[in-house]
Amino acid sequence: MKVLFISLGCDKNLVDSEVMLGLLAEKGYQMTDDETEAEVIVINTCCFIHDAKEESIQTILEMAEYKKEGTLKALIVTGCLAQRYQQEILDEIPEVDEVLGTTSYPEIVDAIENALKGRAEVRMTDIDALPLVDTARQVTTGGHFAYLKIAEGCDKHCTYCIIPKIRGNYRSVPMERLIKEAEGLAEKGVKELILVAQETTLYGKDLYREKSLHRLLKELCRISGIRWIRILYCYPEEIDDNLIRVMKEEPKICHYVDLPIQHANTDILKRMGRRTSKEQLEEIIGKLRKEIPDIAIRTTLITGFPGETEEQHQELVDFVDEMEFDRLGVFTYSPEEDTPAAEMEGQIPEEVKEDRQAEIMELQQEIAFEQAEDMVGKEVLVMIEGKVADENAYVGRTYKDAPNVDGLIFVNTEEELMSGDFARVKVTGAAEYDLIGELIS
Repeated sequence: MKVLFISLGCDKNLVDSEVMLGLLAEKGYQMTDDETEAEVIVINTCCFIHDAKEESIQTILEMAEYKKEGTLKALIVTGCLAQRYQQEILDEIPEVDEVLGTTSYPEIVDAIENALKGRAEVRMTDIDALPLVDTARQVTTGGHFAYLKIAEGCDKHCTYCIIPKIRGNYRSVPMERLIKEAEGLAEKGVKELILVAQETTLYGKDLYREKSLHRLLKELCRISGIRWIRILYCYPEEIDDNLIRVMKEEPKICHYVDLPIQHANTDILKRMGRRTSKEQLEEIIGKLRKEIPDIAIRTTLITGFPGETEEQHQELVDFVDEMEFDRLGVFTYSPEEDTPAAEMEGQIPEEVKEDRQAEIMELQQEIAFEQAEDMVGKEVLVMIEGKVADENAYVGRTYKDAPNVDGLIFVNTEEELMSGDFARVKVTGAAEYDLIGELIS
């Protein structure tokens, strides 16, 4: 039985997909990339913002066409869109056979077998359950790096965000399970662990009565074979001295932090339901840079939040100019149904949102280009990702770059390298967001 698996959305969703792939492989299902020969198609969906929702719906509709003609016998929809619009999907798209919620993915094998018998069903486990599967994941990221999802759900309830309603409250994965999973990944050749959750910095508070990310990091650093550990999705107000200390002390931990701040105006932050003020953000960022001078800070922002004035937007522009973030992404505000922000007065026209987004991205582009130029002449450690076709060059990442969201470095060399190799490289040039370098050793 050939299965086509489509994973949409974030890296946390990807981990769920890899767990499902492991369960399917264990039962003898074969994977295919060709939708025309697939007998089963599984779509793990996203609905975080409007564009993600549209992509998920369009993908389901496109795959449903293969049910009408071809070999497709079962179409399964899982993930966030499935959790949020469970019955609507079955009602509106009759080609869909089974719908699995965000905590029901361990039932994927049963769902497929049920669908092949001609039954349609919605599978919804308790949204606050913590799915734990002992079957090994099928890593889809190339084998040299992998995401480690350390918690599920979120307790923050930001006014623009639907995640708590489709992913439930914050639940940490027990530390011993994470260590065992990481050891298994290392045995398979994974050299970089990337810690993810809706919020990594609160890890362990529900299980151990105190924030325990620093304890988890220390344990992960002991695993042989792991060279880099990267932390994503750190809420600024939860950054504490314990976390900073372990980042300074443990050489395996990349001096890189993903710090989604969303805005810099204190009034807008309050309306967003965020827990920080502009002054607190300045203090946290200043402390990180003082304690870890070479730290790379990535952040994300939202433009056009309801009620955002031109003055408040300019305050955000000035903040970006002053902070000079190493990496930065900007989203336009997306009103999501069932969120408080969607009902707020002062909704901003799309054109204004996009103009404000473009202004910040243009400024960040100048900052990023200058920072790239400053790297010329320096030596950096690079993880090789792959070879450039038909050239004596490879593509890789420095500690400042998370996969798929940050920049790359192109390494010229006559030597043969493999994905996952670490190499010392001298930076010889910069091309917009990316670097160019020569192999030293």
